[in-house]
Amino acid sequence: MHVPDGFINAPVSVAAGVAAVAAVAVSLRGARRELDERTAPLAGLVAAFIFAVQMLNFPVAAGTSGHLLGGALAAILVGPYTGVLCVSVVLLMQGILFADGGLTALGVNITVMGVVTVLLSYGVFRGLLKVLPGTRASVTAAAFTGALFSVPGAAAAFTALYAVGGTTDVPLGKVFTAMVGVHVLIGIGEAAITAATVGAVIAVRPDLVHGARGLAAPLKLRVGGELVDAPAAAPAPAAARSTKKVWATGLVTALVLAGFVSFYASASPDGLEKVAADQGIDATVEEHAAAGSPLADYSVKDVTDARLSGGLAGALGVGATVAVGTGVFWAVRRRRTDEQPVSAPVSAG
Repeated sequence: MHVPDGFINAPVSVAAGVAAVAAVAVSLRGARRELDERTAPLAGLVAAFIFAVQMLNFPVAAGTSGHLLGGALAAILVGPYTGVLCVSVVLLMQGILFADGGLTALGVNITVMGVVTVLLSYGVFRGLLKVLPGTRASVTAAAFTGALFSVPGAAAAFTALYAVGGTTDVPLGKVFTAMVGVHVLIGIGEAAITAATVGAVIAVRPDLVHGARGLAAPLKLRVGGELVDAPAAAPAPAAARSTKKVWATGLVTALVLAGFVSFYASASPDGLEKVAADQGIDATVEEHAAAGSPLADYSVKDVTDARLSGGLAGALGVGATVAVGTGVFWAVRRRRTDEQPVSAPVSAG
C-alpha cells in the first residue's frame, strides 16, 4: 500500500507530513518507556523483519497481490510507540534506497501504514485481552484479530486522504469499495503472518513479547488424579536471559526471506496499485525522486542476473534497516537512561 508521489495533492501531503512528524515525536518519547537494554536491539530486528516480509507479496485475487504492512506485528512485539517507529524506519529506507513509496508522500505512508495500523490493531488487541483468558493462545488470537482489522482500516484511511486531496476525478464510492474490499483479503494474510510470528516468539521467549507481558499460565501437576498448580519457581532475572540467540535467528530468517524467498513472491500489483490502475488514480503518478538509486525497484544496478540482483538488494535492505533501526532505538534508550534522576547521596551523620 505504498502511496507514490502524485496520488495526493501537495497541501494534504504536507498536512499528513506534519501529522506523521507529530506522531513520530510522540512515539520517540513513548518508546523510552518501552525500550530497555534487551528490547532496543530487538526493535531494530523487528524493523528489518518487517522490511523482509514486505518483499513477499502473496496472491489474494486474480491479478492482485498483497504484502504485510507490519504495524500490528511491531506494536504487539515491541509496543505501540516503538511499533510506529519501526514502520517509519522501514518506510524511510524503502523510499530513499529502493524508490518504493513517494518521498513527498512519506508523511501519507507513515500516517496510513504506521500510525493507523498501530492504533487500530493495538486497540483491538488490548480490548480482546481484557475479555479473553490470560493464555498464550489468547494473545495469538488477539494478534490475529488486531492485524485483520488494521489493513482495511489503513485502506479506509487512504480513501479519506484521497477524498480531501486526490489528484484525479474518480468517484469516492468506487475508490472506497475497491480499496476496502481488496484489503479485507490482504488483511487475512496480514493476520496469519502476524499471529504465526507472535506465536513463534511467545513459544520460546514470551518475556520478549510486549503484548504478552504479565502472561503467566501456571504449570499444572497431576496429584491424586487431579490437576493442581505447581509451586511458582523464582524467575530468572530478565537481564540474565540473553537475547543473542533470538536476535541471530531473527536476522538469519530476515536475510533468507529477503535474499532468497522474495524471488518467488507474486509479481502481481498490490492492492493499491491494482485499484489505482483500474480506477485511473495512477494517471497523475510522478516519477520517484530516488528512481536513479542503485537499489531502485529492489534490484542491484548492473547485476544482470535477476535472482542474484534481487537477492543482494533484499539482503542489503535488511542490513541497512537493522543498522539504522538499532541505532535509532539505542539512541532512544540511552536518552531515557540519561534523563533518569540521580539519587542524592545519603549523609552519614
